[in-house]
Amino acid sequence: MDKIGLINKIFTSVNSIDLGRKGLDTDGEEHDGRLNYEDGIFSAMTAFQEAQKTADCGLLILTEETFLRQELHYCDTNDAITLSSLTQAVQSFGDAQRSLDVVNRPSTYQEAEKTHPTTKFRKHGLPQDAFHQACDAHRTRLSNSLRTPGVNMKEKAVIQQRVANMKTAVSAYIEKQRAALK
Repeated sequence: MDKIGLINKIFTSVNSIDLGRKGLDTDGEEHDGRLNYEDGIFSAMTAFQEAQKTADCGLLILTEETFLRQELHYCDTNDAITLSSLTQAVQSFGDAQRSLDVVNRPSTYQEAEKTHPTTKFRKHGLPQDAFHQACDAHRTRLSNSLRTPGVNMKEKAVIQQRVANMKTAVSAYIEKQRAALK
């Protein structure tokens, strides 16, 4: 699937999930709510699985950031904790993209690598930069969601896929780091 099609699938899946949740919470709208919710969950799972198959770290974080931005868009303005968490996640993925831009320019990355301590803040001997930090923090955020009682198993499966995508993104990014530092 092309990048635009994948991002569009993320937009529509979050919209369907939101419509579904609202329908499930409205008397007389439960059936349509369930259908929208199920469609959104299925579409999200498909999109995240397609993104993972690419093993493209840039596409993986773009997919996740798009999902987060959409969740932020639909988030209740009174839900300060969730708004703060989503905003922080979106900002950290912006920083991750900046790291990815630099690692794609090997001579620049070789110089930037010198600014990281040689013993601390390393992952597999490589700088644990903003890309690693964003993916690790988000994986923790998602893993915490898996511990929440009442989240249905289909939604937990999507969250587990998103965790797997963060691992794939980091693995692909490590390969880019190694290539840039040769």
